[in-house]
Amino acid sequence: MNSKHWLAPAKLNLFLHITSRRENGYHNLQTIFQFLDYCDILYFNTRSDGQLLCQSSAKDLLPEQDLVLRAAHLLKQKSGSSKGAEIRVEKKIPMGGGLGGGSSDAATTLLALNQLWQLQLSYTQLAELGLSLGADVPVFIHGHAAWAEGIGELLTPIILEEPWYLIIHPGCHVPSKEIFLAEDLTRNAFPITIREFQADRSQNVCEPVVRRRYPQIGQALDWLNKYSPARLTGTGACLFAAFESQNAAETVLAQLPKQWQGFVAQGKNISPAQQGFINNA
Repeated sequence: MNSKHWLAPAKLNLFLHITSRRENGYHNLQTIFQFLDYCDILYFNTRSDGQLLCQSSAKDLLPEQDLVLRAAHLLKQKSGSSKGAEIRVEKKIPMGGGLGGGSSDAATTLLALNQLWQLQLSYTQLAELGLSLGADVPVFIHGHAAWAEGIGELLTPIILEEPWYLIIHPGCHVPSKEIFLAEDLTRNAFPITIREFQADRSQNVCEPVVRRRYPQIGQALDWLNKYSPARLTGTGACLFAAFESQNAAETVLAQLPKQWQGFVAQGKNISPAQQGFINNA
């Protein structure tokens, strides 16, 4: 049986404000998620014996950290399906970079197995399952660029321009937990509206904290700022800047210092994963 494949796109946080901290330690935030046409590829073969197997090209990924396998087990448990699957993941999205690769892979797994196992669960039901795996899994399930609040799960679809982005990975890993627990993190940002975001009255409140702890990220932000306003995505380590054309972004990428890695991708309001479902239907 031939494998069917689905895409799992990267995302950017176009800004990130933390408005308060909950008693359970989680943070209330505001952000905008936009997808990139830069994707991991997941291959699925269904099994009739109920076994779930996953092979990933990601290095040093422990089974208990594999969100793909966790998503598959969660869906099987909640649905009661007797079916299984063999899953192979070709990683392209940098791990630990704030691009949501793990959450995107988990969301695509839920969407794909829901279809392959003929479970007929709704996007809302899948998003509720996905939330237990990560706060940004629901946006990948719904597949539309969104204004997000709560811990990132309260989503309002939004239409944005779709510029070309240059994304830089400075070569370090930033644990999100470290940044969210930092004493010097701003947790009382005043809530803004979509109109205020469009008027460029936003920031990523994690950026000053990350700059102080990871000088190489600050250096990369300063370098990219020379060409276009640069911003951290999520808690990093990746950063990005928008350009009007692919050629403009590629021209700057060609000048990228050798100690950093980078790529060019276009912002997308509709997740590239949705095209994968059409192709595999």
